[in-house]
Amino acid sequence: MQITLIQGILLALLAFICACDACWEAFFWFRPIVVAFFAGIILGDVQVGLAAGAVAELSYLGLLTVGGTVPPDPLMAGMMTTVIAFTTGQSAETALGLSLPFALLAQWVGIVCNTTFAGFLRPLDHACENADTKKFTQIVLLGLVIKAGIYALITFLSAFALQNQIAGFVNMFPEWLIHGFEISGGLLPAVGLTLLLVVMLKKQNVAYLFIGFLLMTFLKLGNILPVAIAGIAVAFIGYLNDETIKKNAVTVGGGADDDGI
Repeated sequence: MQITLIQGILLALLAFICACDACWEAFFWFRPIVVAFFAGIILGDVQVGLAAGAVAELSYLGLLTVGGTVPPDPLMAGMMTTVIAFTTGQSAETALGLSLPFALLAQWVGIVCNTTFAGFLRPLDHACENADTKKFTQIVLLGLVIKAGIYALITFLSAFALQNQIAGFVNMFPEWLIHGFEISGGLLPAVGLTLLLVVMLKKQNVAYLFIGFLLMTFLKLGNILPVAIAGIAVAFIGYLNDETIKKNAVTVGGGADDDGI
């Protein structure tokens, strides 16, 4: 399917807004599930957007910025997974594998921008010394607009200007290679969850992991919603128990203070 000029402009605007949010980390609109959902609305195929966003979000769950490292860009992954799935008719898993070069391109754009913006530090220091809040704000917004503008340009070129070339290039791939991308795209969510567990998993939560695995594997449920609801219920019970323990600890501590001991 073809992407029109208006859709290309709207996708570029979406990328600009989400790239600004990626710098602020205020609303987390830059996450693949959000980017892909709104991209699906713009393209008129919300189902493709949700499928692409879900696969991309699972794959990029555990990719974190640690120190100076910059992971492949989740914003561009969500955007291009949706665009490729829409224009080529490939599955979300295949489109995810094909979107990786664009995520890596955005990764390098981020590195170059962050390195270049180091030159803004001296003018910012000078503005702070002179209490020039207007100049300080202008410099900060300049860097934000430059980086977000590059993201918007990449999105417009990839989604509209070069869509026929990209679709033709993908359609040139033999069936076995497309199948390989589909398999790798299907494995990436497992890799993302594994990376997330490496960061978040604690020994006291291992039991819940196995319970969720058993529920999903052996009960043959039609979808993951019942397991998700059960997980929310267990998390709420744990929250209530933690609050009760904190309240009891405060009560005990307060009694000791009142006794003057």
